Amino acid sequence: MPRSLQTTSSWALLLRLLALLRPPGLVEACSCAPSHPQQHVCHSALVIRAKISSEKMFKGFEKVKDIQYIYTPFDSSLCGVKLEANSQKQYLLTGQVLNDGKVFIHLCNYIEPWENLSFLQRESLNHHYHMNCGCQITTCYTVPCTISAPNECLWTDWLLERKLYGYQAQHYVCMKRVDGTCSWYQGRLPLRKEFVDIIQP
Repeated sequence: MPRSLQTTSSWALLLRLLALLRPPGLVEACSCAPSHPQQHVCHSALVIRAKISSEKMFKGFEKVKDIQYIYTPFDSSLCGVKLEANSQKQYLLTGQVLNDGKVFIHLCNYIEPWENLSFLQRESLNHHYHMNCGCQITTCYTVPCTISAPNECLWTDWLLERKLYGYQAQHYVCMKRVDGTCSWYQGRLPLRKEFVDIIQP
């Protein structure tokens, strides 16, 4: 049985509906494949900034209507989400909209404390991420890493830092060039050299 949680929220983006992924090993019985924050935003039906007021209901505001409830599995072994309630802490939540209209989140979604997001990540939620959903992000675990299409970017945080949401996830966006290829960018700057060097022919 899913449980529901209560929050207040400041904004939401409505995006396409798709299953979401998160790093492996969060919970033994809840296995999720890794997914870059940009992928989470591109493949989610809902992205909101929320503050939890109780473990009864997520309350937020999206562009079209007031979000009264967000549901999650009851137990973490079933990928249920537990967040701090009755505090000033705010979260970035991504989720799905079910056929009956209910908003649903689980541990395989991208769920981060708002304070942990970089400036680029916060700015990209409204702009860079969803404008570059045509780019594909491939996780690199070991060298050599290769891409199979010109619209792919290699995600190297696990290889270089042994964590998924490292420097690259926090400070770079996989952006499409005018020729249709995709590359990592930090604002107007190209990707740091070590991210490029792991690409082998």
